[in-house]
Amino acid sequence: MARRAGTDGFRVVLAELERARGEHAAAGLRAEGLDAHFVRCDVADPASVEALADAVRELGPLYGLVNNAALANGVGGKEFQDIDVEVWDRLMAVNARSPWLVSKALYPLLTGPGRIVNLASDAALYGSPRLAHYIASKGAVIALTRAMARELGEKGITVNAVAPGLTEGEATETVPAERHDLYRVNRAISRPQQPDDLIGIVSFLLGEESRYLTGQVIAVNGGFTMN
Repeated sequence: MARRAGTDGFRVVLAELERARGEHAAAGLRAEGLDAHFVRCDVADPASVEALADAVRELGPLYGLVNNAALANGVGGKEFQDIDVEVWDRLMAVNARSPWLVSKALYPLLTGPGRIVNLASDAALYGSPRLAHYIASKGAVIALTRAMARELGEKGITVNAVAPGLTEGEATETVPAERHDLYRVNRAISRPQQPDDLIGIVSFLLGEESRYLTGQVIAVNGGFTMN
């Protein structure tokens, strides 16, 4: 997503908790000739988010925000009554509260027309079992997206959500085989979903052609769920 935004002409700021990973990603994009910067940020920490806003203000102006940070690896397997309170609260802090915290801190910097894209999950649309805390957190992202769209529309800022399906990658390596099989059998497009499958829709939602689209949840999952 960051590479596509850079090739679309944006200066890119990568906010990442793990410094080595963030610096490596930004350096890789710069090596490709893109304007990329890294800011270490814990999106669950209000003070860290405010520091991110200060850094973005210095690099600005800001045209778009993608709230993509989330906890997803190793979160499934327990029924709702067996989930520990501490695990529930940590997931909510990162997945549900952080899009609000980051948007709250950065939306004043958005130069019109501004764009906010929140990453939700089709698990919240499907209602996957043994994943209640994750589903609740991503359902909150969907509800937040609609609320923000109502409030920011008159300011010329669009707010939309992308709901990916089960996507191949580091975060899903620990997902049980039965869940992978569920997606494989029920997708209209049967091949495994790749991170690249999300790039086009995010680019579209950050661009001018999506100017009259707001408050929407777009499922990108090969037809696993259909509205």
